[in-house]
Amino acid sequence: MQRHPKIGLSVAILSAMPMFAQTQNLTPAALASRAKAQNVPEIPYESVPNLLKFPANLYLGEGIGVATNSKGHIFVYTRSQRTRLFEFDPKGNYVREIGEGLYGFVFAHAVRVDSQDNIWAVDEGANMVIKFNPEGRVVMTLGRRPEPTDALAAPPPPGPAANPGKYVFDRPTDVGWDAAGNIFVSDGYGNSRVVKYDKNGRFIATVGSKGSEPGQFNLPHTLAVDAKGNVYVGDRSNRRIQVFDDDLTFKAIYDNVGAPWEVCVSPGAHQYLFSSNSFPDGNDSTLSTVTGEIYKMELDGTIVGKFGKAGKQLGEFSGLHEIDCRNPDELYISEIQLWRVQKIVLHPNGK
Repeated sequence: MQRHPKIGLSVAILSAMPMFAQTQNLTPAALASRAKAQNVPEIPYESVPNLLKFPANLYLGEGIGVATNSKGHIFVYTRSQRTRLFEFDPKGNYVREIGEGLYGFVFAHAVRVDSQDNIWAVDEGANMVIKFNPEGRVVMTLGRRPEPTDALAAPPPPGPAANPGKYVFDRPTDVGWDAAGNIFVSDGYGNSRVVKYDKNGRFIATVGSKGSEPGQFNLPHTLAVDAKGNVYVGDRSNRRIQVFDDDLTFKAIYDNVGAPWEVCVSPGAHQYLFSSNSFPDGNDSTLSTVTGEIYKMELDGTIVGKFGKAGKQLGEFSGLHEIDCRNPDELYISEIQLWRVQKIVLHPNGK
């Protein structure tokens, strides 16, 4: 059968028109923010309303971090009048505040819970990673809060330190662990590196410097570790996820899911990697149509599906900053701009 060349050309032009219509009015920033992955299956989901129940006269500020423990308790790290860490039961009832008035609480960035239910707070302002036991007592600190007298010294030159110290952070962003309890810290806004410590906090190795080559970072904003010790680093301003092995040897790059503000690896026999192409906190409205979604991926980078979009309604996301994926079908999500935490229930089989 012969195919008329003019008909084929017309079909090709018509099929390309929707894509052209979607992109012709986008600003350069919006085009840059759009994820490369196209035609990704949508995962049905819902958001649970009225999740957290605060006592009278206690309020949530910016939703900076959220994590759960093995009992289903929810930990929320927030920037309000001051940095605070709250605990809620599985039904969202307020339980307690942890670390009230703590010297290491200055400017919250992330909270995680390890396999022994220890609670770890990463404080960008104090340059510290703080480990609490399940009872809420401080049992380890990494890093050091700058003393007021440090401001009297000559200021360092702009840019990352040439040789950052083994135990000195510059605006750290996240923490994770391998099966042996070794600790990984993304350090972060200033030092553009990932550091590995043993379970007692002794330095082992580091990787990274400022740049865009493999193994370099332009804001390592988040990290997660799988059961084999592979480390997934959200290299946010380079718009990619970098993967390293347990010795921090570079392995791979996933660069098709936008800017990874947050990554999370679920536990269990079949682990998934979640990555958020978050609507930024700069309130650039032109980006809202091309960001806000969360990708569900296999650990090798294969995209399973995506869900969500930028917005202010229940089930939409604005300034998504952290994901807890202890249960890969029930996610907890904290948001900066909307001062909230959402519980998202996925229905991957359409049920």
